[in-house]
Amino acid sequence: MATLLKPTPISSPLTARRPKRARALTWAAARDEPGFGMRLALVLGLLLGLLPVVPGFYHFIQARPGRLLADPLLALLPVHDVSVPTFALIYGGIAATLVYLLPRPRLLLRALWAYYFLQVLRMGTLWLLPLEPPTALVLLHDPVMDRIFEVTTQPIVRDLFFSGHTATMMLLMLAGRGRTWRGALGLMMVAVGVLVLVQRVHYSYDVLAAPFFGWLAYWLAGQVCRKKPATEFGNGLL
Repeated sequence: MATLLKPTPISSPLTARRPKRARALTWAAARDEPGFGMRLALVLGLLLGLLPVVPGFYHFIQARPGRLLADPLLALLPVHDVSVPTFALIYGGIAATLVYLLPRPRLLLRALWAYYFLQVLRMGTLWLLPLEPPTALVLLHDPVMDRIFEVTTQPIVRDLFFSGHTATMMLLMLAGRGRTWRGALGLMMVAVGVLVLVQRVHYSYDVLAAPFFGWLAYWLAGQVCRKKPATEFGNGLL
């Protein structure tokens, strides 16, 4: 009589890895990971260190004369005050990303480093490329930045290359995971880029360059946040 052999159940590799991945996403696991706490404390300190520097730097940028650029693409767009939809998209995207990142410490750490690098990169390009704003500029009213820089008395309009609003949306898109998330944030980034052009607070060159700088900042953050062998941390190396 033939003997029927039942195949031995084989667990799916995805199923086998799922518990380990879930543990890796918790704050308890992240705190036990060598170097995580040091990286988190360092980037928070660097971001706090920017706070007293940034207002003075942007007032310096505003006081410095720059070059007015010709922009044929910008001339094709209408001119309107679209401050409300612009910042509804930006702060809505920030709020959604924070909700997404808070339970995911590794992604949050990389996003914080990326934001720091983005600020440093933008300050560098602003210092190197003094520009005058487009002639048809309509003042953009940011409910948060207006208070920080007191722009009611001295509007900051020469912070042009590259578009910080568009680059920030690029960071938000990269910080999440999944096609749906990145598709939605990508559309929001495009919308913000178009809106700041309609407002004439940027040249098209500023907006077109912004995604590259957003990607560069996120890539640099990935290098800092990359997991290192435990022996390196044991030797005091980061």
